[in-house]
Amino acid sequence: MNKTRSFLYWLARLLGDINAVKRGSVGQRIARRAAGKITGRAFRRWFK
Repeated sequence: MNKTRSFLYWLARLLGDINAVKRGSVGQRIARRAAGKITGRAFRRWFK
């Protein structure tokens, strides 16, 4: 089950990247993903 879920998340990220390239908003997507990673790490430290 875990492998299936991780594959689906990977596929969703890939499709989002392709869509961003088509729309021309790659930079904005990269910035949002970076901000999400930073936020996730901060919350992980708070709720450990």
